[in-house]
Amino acid sequence: MDFSTLLLSTPPLPARGYRKTSLLTTLSTQIEAIAVGNEVFVDPHNTTKFLIPAMKNIHQALVKFNLHSTIKVSSPIALSALQSSYPSSAGSFRPELIEPVFKPMLDFLRQTGSYLMVNAYPFFAYESNSDVISLDYALFRENPGVVDSGNGLRYHNLFDAQIDAVFAALSTLKYDDVKMVVTETGWPSKGDENEVGASVENAAAYNGNLIRRILTGGGTPLRPQADLTVYLFALFNENEKDGPTSERNYGLFYPDQQKVYDIPFTVEGLKNYKAHNQPPLTGGQQVAAPVRGGVSKSTTGNTWCVANPDAGKVRLQAALDFACGEGGADCRPIQPEATCYNPNTLEAHSSFAFNSYYQKKGRGMGDCYFGGAAYVVTQEPKFGQCEFPTGY
Repeated sequence: MDFSTLLLSTPPLPARGYRKTSLLTTLSTQIEAIAVGNEVFVDPHNTTKFLIPAMKNIHQALVKFNLHSTIKVSSPIALSALQSSYPSSAGSFRPELIEPVFKPMLDFLRQTGSYLMVNAYPFFAYESNSDVISLDYALFRENPGVVDSGNGLRYHNLFDAQIDAVFAALSTLKYDDVKMVVTETGWPSKGDENEVGASVENAAAYNGNLIRRILTGGGTPLRPQADLTVYLFALFNENEKDGPTSERNYGLFYPDQQKVYDIPFTVEGLKNYKAHNQPPLTGGQQVAAPVRGGVSKSTTGNTWCVANPDAGKVRLQAALDFACGEGGADCRPIQPEATCYNPNTLEAHSSFAFNSYYQKKGRGMGDCYFGGAAYVVTQEPKFGQCEFPTGY
């Protein structure tokens, strides 16, 4: 979570109790929750195994100062933590994360009265699938909707579909009682040429309609009674941030405090607000009706697929053989004397092959699994001088 996020919450706002302590008085800040890491599962340094112990340590520190009732501990997950997200009713967590991470984390959240933090970005799903996902569907505008083939529910926006995929994943593991907070969502006002849909008009439409969606109440098709709390990312453009152009253009304000665009933030302000009906599309083509509503990327402009060293040599070798054989990955660069042969290790060669397969397949949700032998990262892998492609 970022200090430049804005909080939206379905009315009425949930009651919060704050104990005045010397710590909070000194900070002059009301702290509701502590996020331990952010999207840890896509960390290229594979820090997942440290997550649950770290969360418990933070909680124990809060217990020591009698702050555990008012300050909750959690850890934001990206939607790439899902093995399946379409249709929403088939939502499920990645199987290799269930026993070592999700079950103990959800047990912890249940025991401490905390909630699952989720980062949801319909922009990434639309950007990668603009030929089959309607822009109207992604921007909360009027559209025919998408019927979930699993339960018959009709979705009129991609945001609800993504959130219900997480609810379904929780339900599969019998954690229906664990609440959820959307700790990040947003839409970039500018992007690179290949970042389909990134524009001022689309960002204003998404965020403006999202605010209307949250402030006027109501849950999701799967959870009609759910109170949605959403953090809008972000308050300011991060003009010195690395990565694609979109990463520097999620803010409502420029660094000099000038507005990027105008949107309302109150129910009163919504009365006279009309989002752009037909904003221009940056790149790609708009289709008349949505066909699907999946999620295909993490919360960064570029993602890569790398080998999981904890999978063991046998599983890595089997996955490498598949990728370079039946999978159709371009494995020529990792042959002897080729550009990516060195370092000559199973992990390095597997990472290159897995990433080739992942990119060729369009970076879909299940394209970087290989039976648990691989995972998605948001920072470019570094193996010697070898360059990992980001698209074909």
